[in-house]
Amino acid sequence: MSDSSDSAASTVTAHDERVVKKTVAELRRFVATHGNAQAVVAPIGRAGVRIMLVGDDGVLGDEVVRDRGTAVAVLEQIEEISVVDEWEREMVAKADPAPGHYAKMAGWVARSSKFPSAGDE
Repeated sequence: MSDSSDSAASTVTAHDERVVKKTVAELRRFVATHGNAQAVVAPIGRAGVRIMLVGDDGVLGDEVVRDRGTAVAVLEQIEEISVVDEWEREMVAKADPAPGHYAKMAGWVARSSKFPSAGDE
């Protein structure tokens, strides 16, 4: 019986390692394109935590991982990203959402006639 729990634990660990490697690669690609970045790590319920980025050029980016520990493991590997505890005034002022960003984040609400527009038209 301990064999099955050991193999399940190793499967989760291998999966986590793949997720960390993939996320690190995505964030490095973001930094290569948009310059050094600031990041805020925020819980988003059962889905995990979101790593939200603002690049030097103001472009927003994000990645979702399972938990805060995974987010920390990812961010520790990328020197060009500084982590802040919350959205600071300077970071918010630098953020420059791309056209269509609000509608993308609003999802189905943006395509609904029952709700106000997403605000970026």
